[in-house]
Amino acid sequence: MVATLSPRTTITAINETTTTISGGSAAPTQFRFQLDANRLESLIRGAIVTQPHTYSDWGGAVTAWVYIPRDRAQVWHHITHYSRWTEYFPDVTRSEVLGVVAAGVTRKRLYQTAQKSFFLLNLEVEVFLDVIEQPETGDTIAFRLERGSLRDFAADLWLYPYQQGTILSYRVQATPTIPVPSCFIQQAMQMDLPNNLRQMRQVMCRG
Repeated sequence: MVATLSPRTTITAINETTTTISGGSAAPTQFRFQLDANRLESLIRGAIVTQPHTYSDWGGAVTAWVYIPRDRAQVWHHITHYSRWTEYFPDVTRSEVLGVVAAGVTRKRLYQTAQKSFFLLNLEVEVFLDVIEQPETGDTIAFRLERGSLRDFAADLWLYPYQQGTILSYRVQATPTIPVPSCFIQQAMQMDLPNNLRQMRQVMCRG
């Protein structure tokens, strides 16, 4: 059973138990994701779905999905308003675009700071990110670490039209400079991402 989401996006039920959503040519094959029917239904009902990934001994990687009852153009408008990320993500204390270069895709230089309590430590993070947007399709954003107080960081965001709203997929991987076993990083990510995406959805739905 295949239901068309858009010319670039399809959702396919496989053996009536697993659902695969792919974002067309804009989404690399390794970032296609699978959700069983129950998890997809939970997503549409408001749950935040997460999936950890094997990354490194001292870092973590997680993909999270949220359904936002707004069309993709509206979600794109909100998500690329980076100064509002302090509203979306409670730990982000500053988010500022330092420069923009448009040439087919839009590249922005983003400066962000954040504070996070982690295993009795109060961590302060400062990063300069290279942000690559696909404004023509309005469905893909890549964040790459230029420099900052993380050993490494990368994130990818995709938007998939579905029913009367949009499924937002956010994959993040990071390694702090303080050596912390991967299992603890993964656990913290899986706790934080749902809260962050839930907050983002609430702010977007308020307008």
